[in-house]
Amino acid sequence: MIEIVQGDITKLQVDAIVNAANESLRGGGGVDGAIHRAAGPQLLAECMQHPGCPTGTAVLTLGYRLPARYVIHTVGPVWRGGSFGEAELLRKAYSSVFTIARGHGAIDAIAFPAISTGVYGYPRSDAAAIALDVMRENDANFRRIIACVFDDGTATVYRSILAQEE
Repeated sequence: MIEIVQGDITKLQVDAIVNAANESLRGGGGVDGAIHRAAGPQLLAECMQHPGCPTGTAVLTLGYRLPARYVIHTVGPVWRGGSFGEAELLRKAYSSVFTIARGHGAIDAIAFPAISTGVYGYPRSDAAAIALDVMRENDANFRRIIACVFDDGTATVYRSILAQEE
């Protein structure tokens, strides 16, 4: 079952939260910055051990000071009008997270932000449709899958798409 939660992803009691990271994995703004601040400096130190994370891929780290034991960092695409493979890259980003989570074995509950919809400019409704589609493809493998959104508008979009497809 997929849950839509409006709130702060850094406060969720789940096995793993997903970070909408940048390719350098060095922290940034939005949810990326919030996760790095909440997790503490050890998260950045571990991220610096990775050479980076190309768009559409994912990397697992510990959660440090977060309630979640793990953070799965993924990089979604920057929206450039929709003609540059953005949908495929966003789908790949979500799928990469699920591949890592399934392979880890200790991740049964996972929470996602609305990847690429902030400064990367991906249209919310298009991104939500892709996110929910990939979540549905993987929901049999997890006890909880949460779409954790920050604002009312994004929550409304996610709930509307989820309701249409039930």
